[in-house]
Amino acid sequence: MNDEQKKSLGGHLKNLRVALKMSLRAVEEATEKQISNGYLSQLENGQIGSPSPNILFALSEVYKVEYQSLMEKAGYIGSKKRSDDLEKHGRIATFAVENLSAEEEQELLKYLEFIRNKQGT
Repeated sequence: MNDEQKKSLGGHLKNLRVALKMSLRAVEEATEKQISNGYLSQLENGQIGSPSPNILFALSEVYKVEYQSLMEKAGYIGSKKRSDDLEKHGRIATFAVENLSAEEEQELLKYLEFIRNKQGT
């Protein structure tokens, strides 16, 4: 996990906690002291980058968010949207999954069809 991912996960967790108007100590209590307020503070500040899946699960319960979304933010699993895109679009997506516009994708598909038809003649 790189520094940006650490900050992203930490910032996300902090935003969730603040939105619920919970203090670090309140989260510690809600997790039955499974996660100390000091650990959570370090996590939110990006000083800890790879919390265990157990920690993420406990936080997902307290913050009432999907466990999978925290696992994605932590880099343990890939984004479901991205995997769906890869399945849907096949290898074209490997060229620029996040850089292709819908129009560019359509043009590439047309070109691929043209090449395949040309090879068949």
